[in-house]
Amino acid sequence: MESRSVQSSSRLDVVKWLVVFLLVTVGVVGNQYFAAESLLYRVIALVVLAAIAAFIAVQTSRGGRFAALLKEARVEIRKVVWPTRPELIQTTAIVIVFVLVVALLLWVMDSLISLLVAGFIG
Repeated sequence: MESRSVQSSSRLDVVKWLVVFLLVTVGVVGNQYFAAESLLYRVIALVVLAAIAAFIAVQTSRGGRFAALLKEARVEIRKVVWPTRPELIQTTAIVIVFVLVVALLLWVMDSLISLLVAGFIG
């Protein structure tokens, strides 16, 4: 009995994914077809279609697992210790200075190599 329910849910998942694909296709084709219409109406239609497609996708087994993954990721993001503004500015300044120093070194080496090559060529 269990294998039948797994098989039927698998078939139902395939149908749901086909509906999701169809909705996305309708959104893309409809956006091109109604290109002369107002951008606002097209964006609203695309958002509605995307919401419906996402709702249907979450109803599948794979979509449900993806939704659970997103929830777990949100919990993990809350656990991250984000840098303070002064730390962020200091680190950014260090990176910028380092990039400038490396760029200067590369420019000097390039100039020296160019002079050497020009000296050999004449």
